[in-house]
Amino acid sequence: MTLAPSRLQVISQHLCRSEKIIAQDMSQASVSANPLTSHVLNTATGQPAANMKISLHKLQEGAWQEIAAKVTNSDGRAGHFLSQESFTEGTYKMFFDTGAYFKQLAVKGFYPYVEIVFVIEKPQDHYHIPLLISPFGYTTYRGS
Repeated sequence: MTLAPSRLQVISQHLCRSEKIIAQDMSQASVSANPLTSHVLNTATGQPAANMKISLHKLQEGAWQEIAAKVTNSDGRAGHFLSQESFTEGTYKMFFDTGAYFKQLAVKGFYPYVEIVFVIEKPQDHYHIPLLISPFGYTTYRGS
């Protein structure tokens, strides 16, 4: 008798597979062409969070200015928020519309949105903003 894999095993396998995909993508294309990326995983299902709206904002003169809006692909990924030339030092935030995402799944969630605020000090580097979500929790970290 075989047991179904746990959610943690599924997520772990997905993250390992994702690292390989990112490595392949980075070897095929210049990082400077896509300096900021994001990846969203639904930890309740162990699946990518497809069709989630994400918007990028930059703090300018004390107010948030929207720079770009994207929707995650079938693998829960979004990129090409801005060009390398537009990617400058400063304080940014990504707004993840978790409420609309869970609504499309017919799941009641506790957090209507998640905002991740981060500082860019070296715009020549690649920055990756991952988000792990469930209906009642979320976490993030500085991705590579």
